[in-house]
Amino acid sequence: MDLSVLTYLLYLAVTVPLTVWVGRSLARHGEVFLVDVFHGEAHLAHAVNQLLVIGFYLLNFGYLSFFMASSKDVETGREVMEVLSTKAGGVALVIGVIHFANVWCLNAFRRRAVLRAQSVPPVAPSYYTPVFPPTPAG
Repeated sequence: MDLSVLTYLLYLAVTVPLTVWVGRSLARHGEVFLVDVFHGEAHLAHAVNQLLVIGFYLLNFGYLSFFMASSKDVETGREVMEVLSTKAGGVALVIGVIHFANVWCLNAFRRRAVLRAQSVPPVAPSYYTPVFPPTPAG
């Protein structure tokens, strides 16, 4: 068997389980965060979580497929490891960047929701001042 094919198979054997593990972990632990973002609406949080996970998988598996090709000739075991580590490291970095961008966006939504909740007056108004003077009934 050609060592390039072996490199591709090892690349898939490392990166696909890594992507699935991160996606499942994000889905499991992210839903609690989303429930807080959506003010306790668990059904909405679950739906958004599923959409985010689907987007995560599509983006990452697309990147895995796109990044799999290599123009380097692989002839030794050392070259197999070098190509594999470069490609798997690139995938891990992309997954990490996507994860942090996702968390940053969700945290921004949460911050906005908390600020909106705090902008409600602490006490209901007891008096109303008209802006325009009353007009005589006529």
